[in-house]
Amino acid sequence: MQDWLTVHEGSAPLVIGLPHTGTDIPAAIEARMTSGWLARKDADWWVDRLYDFAVDMGATLVRTGVSRSVIDVNRDPSGVSLYPGMTTTGLCPTETFDGEPLYRAGQEPDGAEIAERRATWFDPYHAALQTQLDRLRGDGPVVLYDAHSIRSIVPRLFEGELPQFNIGDNDGATCAGDLTQAVEAACAISGASLVVNGRFKGGWTTRHYGRPETGVHAIQMELADRGYILDPSGLVSPDNWPSPYEPERAEPMRQHLHRVLTACIAFAESQR
Repeated sequence: MQDWLTVHEGSAPLVIGLPHTGTDIPAAIEARMTSGWLARKDADWWVDRLYDFAVDMGATLVRTGVSRSVIDVNRDPSGVSLYPGMTTTGLCPTETFDGEPLYRAGQEPDGAEIAERRATWFDPYHAALQTQLDRLRGDGPVVLYDAHSIRSIVPRLFEGELPQFNIGDNDGATCAGDLTQAVEAACAISGASLVVNGRFKGGWTTRHYGRPETGVHAIQMELADRGYILDPSGLVSPDNWPSPYEPERAEPMRQHLHRVLTACIAFAESQR
């Protein structure tokens, strides 16, 4: 196993993908970038720590330690936009969510380099996901839960403040409606805001693997990170971002997410 790719195998019918928690950037790539802080700004900060309880639930976790600014393993490798007509970032992003350039002029990756990055990081990450899904699917249906977070306010990507829980199944295509309803109900108990198939309907991972008819039910959870860390209300800078992980602030969210993952496992087991 590559040192940047972490796989924890569990026995429950639940695979959790962690595609954006990594912050590793090869030195040769970072030297071409405008700022190491900008290059890590849009990470899904602390999400791997937020969900670490899932190991004790028997879940399988697949995580890449490589920064999404190097390659985004949740983007369509063909380059097709997941959200046509809306602002988004690509397979090898050249700007942040806020539109700041990631590379010095003329230092952006070309087609050959993008293909190399795909072979080096994207393909092995998805091979690991597929291996785990195949392993668990041998005993019946399995849930793929793609775990994400984002700042609550990113004007370039969406208006206003993002709901706390953003559940995506690509308009019902990637999993059974019963699973989406169970996840939604588990979130609703928190009393926090939530939406299904709002701004975030599920990225490439959810859309690629979600084939309910084959026994793989995929769902994405995009959290507004104010639920577990201090989320700056204005502009972020190296002085206030990333906010440190605060266990006391995060504990209620962990309890909510434990309920969500319990619902995912219960759904899969009910189909076996």
